[in-house]
Amino acid sequence: MNSKLRSSRRQQDALALPNWGLAEWNKQYENGLKPSAFSLKKAFNAIKREQFPWIYESPKDANQQAFTDLGAAFKNFFNSVKEKRKGRKVGYPKFKRKGDNDGFYVSNDKFSFDGKTVTLPVIGTVKTFETLRFEGKILSGRVSQKANRWYISVQVETGDSEIVKPEPNRRSMLGLDLGVKTAIVTSSGQEFQSPKPLKAVLEKLARANRILHRRKKGSNNRRKAATKVAKLHAKIANVRRDWAHKVTTQVCCENQAVCIEDLNVAGMVRNHRLARSISDVGFGLIRSFLEYKSKKFSTDLIIADRWFPSSKMCSSCGTVRQSLKLSERIYACECCGSSMDRDLNAAKNLEKYPGLPGNYKTPVDTETHTSESNLSEASFVAEAGTNSDHRSTICTPVITN
Repeated sequence: MNSKLRSSRRQQDALALPNWGLAEWNKQYENGLKPSAFSLKKAFNAIKREQFPWIYESPKDANQQAFTDLGAAFKNFFNSVKEKRKGRKVGYPKFKRKGDNDGFYVSNDKFSFDGKTVTLPVIGTVKTFETLRFEGKILSGRVSQKANRWYISVQVETGDSEIVKPEPNRRSMLGLDLGVKTAIVTSSGQEFQSPKPLKAVLEKLARANRILHRRKKGSNNRRKAATKVAKLHAKIANVRRDWAHKVTTQVCCENQAVCIEDLNVAGMVRNHRLARSISDVGFGLIRSFLEYKSKKFSTDLIIADRWFPSSKMCSSCGTVRQSLKLSERIYACECCGSSMDRDLNAAKNLEKYPGLPGNYKTPVDTETHTSESNLSEASFVAEAGTNSDHRSTICTPVITN
């Protein structure tokens, strides 16, 4: 069945559910109460038959999940305000509107895969571009829209089935230096150049944005122009993620241990001269991919201290320079006379980082690495932390043409 997913009137009215929850949360908070996802869900169940009769035509779990998501959004907001949450600051939850992050939650017993088709509640059977790749217990699913295309993301509990047995004769230790000129330089001298997808379509994106802002608000021409801009942004993100996936997979497959820097990416992008180039490479994306793939390929991932002078230190004699300008692309040591590319020098220092005095060194458990039954515990992220369970999320596009 070749079906294009179009939202019906009742599905559009579903936006009233999270918006009602947010309005009720604000109301209770102003009255001195302590609202929660459970209290909102209880209040909604008491009035849904009179005020929201159409709710009975949609899956129950999709409706109830809106309150759970709202509770999680407020939890992230308050933890961010109290500085208990790492990463960027999270703003106060906002009201939803049609076209912004459209999607819904599906519980594991409400949908099923059959080859390249998925059966969803209410919607029915829809074709997909690929089969479900992972084997294991399906935990949940989410249908979402991005750039006028619909996707279903499935969370699967795979256990140890996705842990790859280490290949023999892997390199024992590798240092990775991330940069703007060359995205990744390894301590072995290998370089990985980023495709820089944003830079490649920057002129086309600027032209599409100009056309968008010339169109009348609410018109079909403006909707078409907005779709074109969204597709360009989706293409940029897809190219960047595809490159990052291939590079991080290769690095984890070929090495027993990898050391990278704990970069302050949020602080680096505050430099307006380098923000676009840094974001185009995707430093944060590379680290997040390495964190979970290091577990999959039984590779130890070591995060070097943020203040470790990898660029200023000579990899030959260990002398640390007082200053090093960004324009100096060649590191020349005044003590031993060695000279090499600054990124390669930094990568070599990161390779030596675990063995330097006072630094954290990943302990190697020989029995764990040689035991196939304990491969899931063979690798971990030093100074970063990982979950003990193994859950994979696959995002597969749905055919909508």
